[in-house]
Order: sequence, then structure tokens, then C-alpha cells
Amino acid sequence: MPQADARATRLEHDLLGEREIPADAYWGVHTLRAVENFPISGRWIGLWPELIRALALVKHAAAQTNWELGLLDQAKAKLIIAACREIASGALHDQFVVDQIQGGAGTSTNMNANEVIANRALELGGRGKGDYAFLHPIEHVNMGQSTNDVYPTAVRLALRFAIVDLIAAMEELKRAFAAKSAEFKDVLKVGRTQLQDAVPMTLGQEFSTFAVMLGEDQQRLSEAGALIEEINLGATAIGTGINSHPGYAPLACKHLVALSGVQVKTAENLVEATQDCGAFVQMSGVLKRIAVKLSKTCNDLRLLSSGPRAGLGEIVLPAVQAGSSIMPGKINPVIPEVVNQIAFEVIGNDMTVTMAAEAGQLQLNAFEPIIAYSLFRSIPHLKQGCIVLARQCVAGITANREHLAESVRRTIGIVTALNPYIGYERSSALAKEAHATGRGVYELVLEKGWLSKHDLDRILSPENLTEPRPQVRD
Repeated sequence: MPQADARATRLEHDLLGEREIPADAYWGVHTLRAVENFPISGRWIGLWPELIRALALVKHAAAQTNWELGLLDQAKAKLIIAACREIASGALHDQFVVDQIQGGAGTSTNMNANEVIANRALELGGRGKGDYAFLHPIEHVNMGQSTNDVYPTAVRLALRFAIVDLIAAMEELKRAFAAKSAEFKDVLKVGRTQLQDAVPMTLGQEFSTFAVMLGEDQQRLSEAGALIEEINLGATAIGTGINSHPGYAPLACKHLVALSGVQVKTAENLVEATQDCGAFVQMSGVLKRIAVKLSKTCNDLRLLSSGPRAGLGEIVLPAVQAGSSIMPGKINPVIPEVVNQIAFEVIGNDMTVTMAAEAGQLQLNAFEPIIAYSLFRSIPHLKQGCIVLARQCVAGITANREHLAESVRRTIGIVTALNPYIGYERSSALAKEAHATGRGVYELVLEKGWLSKHDLDRILSPENLTEPRPQVRD
């Protein structure tokens, strides 16, 4: 936690008693208690800029709403709004000092926000920090609200902000794979199933699948993002809206849309929305899906580049660092490896989200902080993984064209293309003989006189081997 000036303090109190607060701190006694109670991760909520921005926007919308409803006087509302605008723009994030992992269903986060906003508002009004008789963190900043509607609304809004950058990073990686697909469109190679030789394909076709998979997951992520746009602001404690004005929920939602640019909407049933974490589970599941498929892609890149002499050696990944402290000249696939590890983390985070959502009881899920912690780790790590993979690996991949061409010439898999012309029994016998003798399928067919060289060349052309074609037995 950032250290405030220990030489000057102010006195604040809560229901447990009085405590000294550093005079220059914008946070107060509730935040202090939380800092002392939750020394868990060593990472404070101010390190989540999207969440702090979202909290400021929620508090701004609330103040604007309460002012328009005649519940909060204009002077106080304007000061709160001014403070919220500064925080939403990036100011005072170092004052959000409670740990990201905390008990209390996010109450400590909400209290931290209330206190920082109140004390900055007081300062903007020419008053000293802690002058709560004029403007109070709970009475005024938190008016008509509860942690139980503020915190999940802010988390949902923050997630919506965060996935925009992830989708953009996925787009960059997708384009990198698509560019390689175009570059390698004429490079014939042997496809594999169950790690055994299958039928030929192009390296471009192989790389196109990586791009297509990313595009599909971008769509799934956008769909999950739409689900988290449903908010429960106005629900207060359990969804009944106690202590809020009847017009508060729709008006606050309207202001939040205008402030955030996100088309959030109030849930139809606020009691249900206050306890349901299904949208978080859905979001986490999509992140896991992205991670699983990215990891599979990286497995393929590592396998295809294995060697360079004793492995497949079909592609060459760009060398980005020395690979060994003992083996000179060794280069390792470190970029795919780091993305694999990100994927493992995201998969584990999904299990945490799943268990936390399942553990909710009755009208509230107390474990939303660990849900938020898990999601806010997965999203930026996946984003950076996509960017690093695109820029420091995929963009520099080259094909070992001569080696690939030789593999196609030697593979027994091309016998599949001969099935419609010489029959399955002959093809099976041909494959067995080629395997036993080490001779090529091509030369054996010519030797046996089963097909002419002209017909064999036509049948085994790259176009016929890699695309659907009408099969006409000669």
C-alpha cells in the first residue's frame, strides 16, 4: 500500500471506534480496516484501472440521479461529480488501496471508493479531508446504494471495458495467422491425424485454421460481453430497492449508459440479478475456450518447429533468445511456451470462478471479489499473450519448403488419393509394400502399370490433393 505522511494524522471513527488516518490520505477509516484485515495478494484494487473507472462512473451516475430526484443538493452533487470525473480520467488510483481479494462481498472496495470520492470532493469544495459533517462518504456519495448493487455493476462495466482490448489483440493475432496462410498457400505438406501421416494439405490451410478459430472466439467473447451488460443498480441490499427512490434505478441506468458508452440495462428481476453470477461464469467459460484453443495452436507451432534436425522441422520460429545455458546454439520456442502457461492459468481461474459462483447462498454471492480477481487476471494476460504471439512469433515464421516437399514425395498417405482409381485393396497392398520396402508410392504405381505417368501426375497434383474434386475412374 502506498505510504502516506505519518507525521500528520486526522481522526475518523466507525462503529468499532476511532482510528488515526494519515492526513494526506484520501481514504478513511473503513479502508484502513480493510487494509489491515486483508493482507492477501499484495495487489490493491487501484491496479485495476478499468474497475476504478467503472466505480467512478457508477458513483457519478448515482449522484446525478439523486440530484435530479431532489435527494442530493446541487452543491454536494457537483462536488461529487467533479471528483468522479477526475478518478474516471485516471486520477487518485493510488488511493484505492484495499486488497483485490477481500471478504465482505466487495464492501471494502465500495467503502474505499466512497471515501476517496468524498475526500476529493471536500478538497474541491475548499474543505479539509475528513470534514464529513458537510459531505459524508456514506450519507451522500453512497446515497440510494449498497455494495450489493454498486460492486457487481462496476465489475460488469469494467469487464466490458477490458474485453474490448482483448478482442483487438485477438484480431491482431488472427490477421498475423491469416497473412501466413496466404504466404504459405502453395506449400504442400503432409497432414497428420493421431500424430501419424495422413493425406496432403497445404501449410496455408493449416495456418488458416488458427485464424478461423480466433475469429470464432471473438464472436463468442462479444456475445458474453453482451450478457454482462445487464446490471442490478438500484437493487440496493438484496434486490428489493430498499432506501432508494422509485425512479432511481431507471434514471441511474440511463446516466450510466451516457457516461460509459456501454448499453447497460437494468435487470428485469433485481432480486434474481443480485444473487446470480451466471454471466460471470459464462464470461469465464469463453475465456477458458479461448485459452484452450490458443494453447492447442501453440502446441502445434512447437511440434511443427521441433528439431531442427531430429524433429518435424516443417516451420522455423523466429529466434528471440538463447535457449540454453549449457547447450550452445540451442533455440527454444519460448513465445508459444509462455502462451501455453497463460492458458493454464486461465483454465485454473475458470475453476475458481465456477466454485465461487456455485458457493453463493440465498440473496447474495459473497465471493464476487475472487470472481473479479480471476477474470481481471485472465483478460489482460490473454490480451498480452495474443500480442506477443503475433508480433514476436507468428510474424516471423518461415516454412522449410524443401523439407516439406520431400516429405510429401515420401509419404505413404498419398495412396488415399488413388483409392477411386485403383481400388481400396490395391491401395492397401501398395501402402504395405511402400512401407516395407521404403520405396515411393509414385514409383511403385508406375512400375506395376496401374496408371500412366500422365494420369498419376494429374491425380497427385496439389490441387487434387488439397481440394474436393470429382473423382472419375479411368
